Amino acid sequence: MKRLGTIVLILLVIGFGIAGYRYISYRTKNAVSDAAFVRTDSLLTLSFKVGGKIDRLTKKEGEYVHKGELLAHIDTKDFEVARARTQKRIEALSHEAKALQLQRQELNQSLDIQAAIVQNDKKKLKRQIEAFGLGIEAKEVQLTQLERDLARYQKLYRRHLIQKEKFEKAQTAKEVLERQIASDRKRLEAMRVDLANLTQKLHLIQTQKQKVEELGERLKATQKQIAALQKAKEQLQNKIAYASLYAPIEGRVAKRFVNVDQVVKKGSPIYSVVDPKDLHIEVLLSEKKLKGVKPGNEVKIHIDAYPDRTYHGRVEWILPASAATFALVPRDIASGEFTKLDQRFGVRITIEDPTPDLRVGMGASVAIERK
Repeated sequence: MKRLGTIVLILLVIGFGIAGYRYISYRTKNAVSDAAFVRTDSLLTLSFKVGGKIDRLTKKEGEYVHKGELLAHIDTKDFEVARARTQKRIEALSHEAKALQLQRQELNQSLDIQAAIVQNDKKKLKRQIEAFGLGIEAKEVQLTQLERDLARYQKLYRRHLIQKEKFEKAQTAKEVLERQIASDRKRLEAMRVDLANLTQKLHLIQTQKQKVEELGERLKATQKQIAALQKAKEQLQNKIAYASLYAPIEGRVAKRFVNVDQVVKKGSPIYSVVDPKDLHIEVLLSEKKLKGVKPGNEVKIHIDAYPDRTYHGRVEWILPASAATFALVPRDIASGEFTKLDQRFGVRITIEDPTPDLRVGMGASVAIERK
């Protein structure tokens, strides 16, 4: 019995020794951690770009969705009414703009024609005034000559060298020419008044040109209003488009946050969807275990939910900063009081043989081969 007990004890010591050796050797060749979880980059929380009352939800939690499939819809009646009202306002202003443009064109053309007519009349009248003035000058020259002749005839008549009839005829001719000159001068003065009136009329036409400019300013203001309403209409159209929520990826619904007839705000979470094929392992590895861990190293993965399975993967990358670096309340070491803590670094592992039953958030343990 003593020998048997001794043999059993020796065997136990050898067994524990072998197990201890294997444990130490395994831990030496592999960086082991239980702080591992199944993660994904495709867990997306979806929301509307507009707020409103939800009138349709097409998917429940856990259901599959296809990329581009409608997931939810917001009631768009208010947007559609506003868009219709904006469209009517745009049409009314467009008609007003066309009327202003036509009125401006007609007024501008009419004033241009009137100005051209007045300009021509002024030129014609100026030529007439010039010709009339020359005619008066010629008659004045004739009058001077008649006055000389009359003075000579008067001397001759007094000396009885000519007949009285010839003297009276010369005197009558002088009086007639004087009346003609006086009449022509009055007519010339009237023509000058007409010329001044034409100048004033041309000035009034130029003044009315300001109405054309005013119509142009009104047209510009109306066009600006139309442009602003067009932009508002586009925004309403965008809101109507934003009222439909589509699946951005192929996957499954991880969570539904709302119900039908619920009023939500812009940006409120509606669905979370995940691509079950886009999975990886995220490990928070102690800095003491980082020795020999490099991208490309082989990894054995055990999922807590499936302890009998062994998954295989490879290290994809190691974060260059510890998790504590991004803590909301960083440690204050300025006072000199410092307690050294084990820092952990994020390690991402690609799963080479994933299975459909893996779920985001599952716990895992990993053994990373050291090289």
